[in-house]
Amino acid sequence: MATELILRGFNPDPSILRVGEDYYVATSTFEWWPGVQIHHSRNLKTWRLVARPLNRIDLLDLRGVPDSCGVWAPCLSWCEGKFWLVYTIVTRFDGAFKDTHNYVTTCETVDGHWSRRVYLNSSGFDPSLFHADDGRKWLVNMVWDHRPQRTPFGGIEMREYSPAQAQLVGEAKRIFAGTALGCTEGPHLYQHGGWTYLVTAEGGTGYNHAVTVARSRSLQGPFEPDPAGPVIKSHQGSPLQRAGHASLVTTPQGELYMAHLCSRPLPDRPRSPMGRESALTGVSLVDGWLRATDQDDAVAPAPVAEDRIHRFDGAELDEEFQWLRTPHAEDVFSLTERPGRLRLRGRDSLGSLYTQALLARRQTEFAYEAETELEFEPENFQQMAGLAAYYNGHKHHYLYISRDEGLGKHLAIMSCNGDLKLASTFPLGRALVPLSVGPVKLRMTLRFETLQFSWSSEGRPWSDIGPPLDASLLSDEAGKGEGANFTGAFVAVCAQDVSGQAWPADFTYLRYRTGLA
Repeated sequence: MATELILRGFNPDPSILRVGEDYYVATSTFEWWPGVQIHHSRNLKTWRLVARPLNRIDLLDLRGVPDSCGVWAPCLSWCEGKFWLVYTIVTRFDGAFKDTHNYVTTCETVDGHWSRRVYLNSSGFDPSLFHADDGRKWLVNMVWDHRPQRTPFGGIEMREYSPAQAQLVGEAKRIFAGTALGCTEGPHLYQHGGWTYLVTAEGGTGYNHAVTVARSRSLQGPFEPDPAGPVIKSHQGSPLQRAGHASLVTTPQGELYMAHLCSRPLPDRPRSPMGRESALTGVSLVDGWLRATDQDDAVAPAPVAEDRIHRFDGAELDEEFQWLRTPHAEDVFSLTERPGRLRLRGRDSLGSLYTQALLARRQTEFAYEAETELEFEPENFQQMAGLAAYYNGHKHHYLYISRDEGLGKHLAIMSCNGDLKLASTFPLGRALVPLSVGPVKLRMTLRFETLQFSWSSEGRPWSDIGPPLDASLLSDEAGKGEGANFTGAFVAVCAQDVSGQAWPADFTYLRYRTGLA
């Protein structure tokens, strides 16, 4: 099969698994809560989100982790009648050090009550658990080396895991140093035809990303890298770029596929607003090596038309929504305080690493229209609520309602371009619109690189507010630069109250529509 995009919008580092006739893919969620997305399919083509297993404080608490830290590269496996999930929580990204803590949790069903996490190690990220035929279990992960004059990607390490003792046992062994591509990470072990295959990601997470394979007759090596080079690597001009970080699955018919991350850059600019997504490529064994079958046949995925109205009149949020960092959802939102409305109580400023009242769903296409209606009567300038196109704390465009001494209640735009400075109101003078008491509708229309805000109230026609904004800033490659941003763009409703009063904002719905002409 040609390479096909299977998970649209921010869904990187896919770990694919088959249990009987059912396929599952687990993907990274970084600072977004609950942690890890698990999608299910029966045909490898249509996928549905079925679980976010890291949904309790004893499994995940991300308060204080920087942008693009948090949950990295989960690995989902099945053994002894239950699912096993290993994952990294990264608490520091900048500088020479990476603080990377690895855990394992289990459950008999993907959407059930997962066990309390068990700590594994902190030697590096991208842990993967291999269940050997003899009943032993082996953890592999990359090793982070902070020492000067050393490559920080210090190779792949293996150590045995004892379920009985709930800990790693024995000595750690370095089994693979990587190839000349460098940045060796994302290890997974597989056995086929008498060979043990080590699948790794190399080349970094940018446009040199690739999937490399090494093999050995022994589970613990030594591993010989494929002399032909990467098995999967994006070719110049392909609509799917940055292919890498793969995992392998076998169908009941014996066919082999690799799930791997990729991105869709803008047509005329190497910026990827949807972040890193997940694709599937067919592979086969040729002379004992894995070979991609039709990766060169990747075609630009056709836009998927969607018109989703999220009405906040139920007992639970729609499955598309996540929020940032905090395991205490009751501090962020309520669907019961005002029935028929989503109540956000203003919390920290937009970009806080602790408690933000922000609910969001992924951007899935290059063009969309998002609309909401809210009732919000702020008392002062420190209280804000509205609609945002959000990538992270330093990359967002935000249309919000606030109040000040001169204008009273008003609309304004806040925009932050990724230069790590505080967000600033933009542009002063032209984007400030006074408002009367009552509900207000807010809308943003995005077409590729351009975003336009508009508003309406009291049944009046929609009116644009502010100039067109650069939406390409809301991408992996913008701002701090390639390799420093790992998530993707979201459509968000949010509220802030930096006075500490937790002033409420009530949202009626959020409409997300793609397939724009």
